[in-house]
Amino acid sequence: MSIGIVSLLIAGSLVGALVLGVPFAFAAGAIAVVVALLSFGTDSMFLISSRTFDLANSFALIAVPMFVLMASILEKSGIARELYSALQFMAGRIRGGVAVVTMVIAFILGATTGIVGGEVVLLGLVALPQMLRLGYDRRLALGTICAGGSLGTMVPPSIVLVFFGIYAGVGIGELFLANVIPAVLLTSIYIAYILIRCALQPELAPAVARDKLGPVPSPGVFIKGVGLPLLVALSVLGSIYLGIASVTESAACGVAGVIATTWIRGELSWRLVRDALAQTMFTCGMVMWLVFGTNALIGVYNAIGGIAFAQRLLGGVATEPWLLVAISIAVFLFLGFFIDWVGILFLTMPIFLPLVRDAGFSLVWYGVVFNLTVQIAYLTPPFAPSAFYLKSVAPPEISLQDIFRSCWPFIGLQLIALGLVVFFPGFVTWLPALVYK
Repeated sequence: MSIGIVSLLIAGSLVGALVLGVPFAFAAGAIAVVVALLSFGTDSMFLISSRTFDLANSFALIAVPMFVLMASILEKSGIARELYSALQFMAGRIRGGVAVVTMVIAFILGATTGIVGGEVVLLGLVALPQMLRLGYDRRLALGTICAGGSLGTMVPPSIVLVFFGIYAGVGIGELFLANVIPAVLLTSIYIAYILIRCALQPELAPAVARDKLGPVPSPGVFIKGVGLPLLVALSVLGSIYLGIASVTESAACGVAGVIATTWIRGELSWRLVRDALAQTMFTCGMVMWLVFGTNALIGVYNAIGGIAFAQRLLGGVATEPWLLVAISIAVFLFLGFFIDWVGILFLTMPIFLPLVRDAGFSLVWYGVVFNLTVQIAYLTPPFAPSAFYLKSVAPPEISLQDIFRSCWPFIGLQLIALGLVVFFPGFVTWLPALVYK
């Protein structure tokens, strides 16, 4: 049987398993085992086990549970509410200001938590009732929370970039640094859109009287709610950027920092630690099963000649570097409608990374492009995990379709930011070149 037919059968089997509701990780792993057994016999099981062990044995991978634990502890503390209380007075009376504050808080939470699901749920619990109470347009409020929560993958530390760095052999600290300006750029585009649209359509965001914004936060609340979490985030990222510590060491120090912060805030308890550890195990378990399943499938596919076959198909466009980048982005966007970023990373990078490297593109730049592209998948239905996260905490009268419709303007803004990063690579390369020169 030709490799082309085998490729179609594998793709069809994956689609069929997903339609039947089989989790992607187990579908990919099961297909890998079946293809390996049919192609090479029982000895092929060593191929799958050795690839899984080699990946799990990566020292940099220890940073993932550390960052997730850091995020879980902060998520379960009262940081989001205090952030909202402390910052909404700075811009609350500007038309659209509460939505802008929500986006700023989302950026800060991205730098301290970095878990999209946790961010969207927190903002849905804290910001959505406030914006609806103040008379904000429902779709503007829903879209702001979904898009803002998705910044968790853009603002360093980003688990997406950790896995990309491990797979591509690129410095994770350099990837984090390269992602700073694109993250600020995307957040600024969101904020500009909110302010401009509210100025053109004042009915979307009524002017808010000061007494409706709640009590004025004390300096102590501001320091505990904003200063301490930001200090931890800046310490973690600063130690990476300055070369003081590795990503793994900084992640471990970050966990110690958030535990100390939670203790200072008077919120440290056995229940909080227990729940944070349980959430960390659940999140890492889910991610690692996806990693193992897709890594096994791509290893078997490579062994039967699939990767070489796919690269031969793309051989013609490899002579046109920008066409190659455009095709890879289109593939990322298409897959993002249906599967998680982990599956996209491990299914596509074995094909595209060698071609992109040979075409002379910076892998750091390409990693940021990949991160920005798969971030769009959090908003694009039918997958759209941000929409489902928000629906879980939204009022009953808000339907999933309402949330889907609210996301489309922000998806357009994400595409604009992606275009700027693609056509102006300096947004990505300038800061690493300045620090590592």
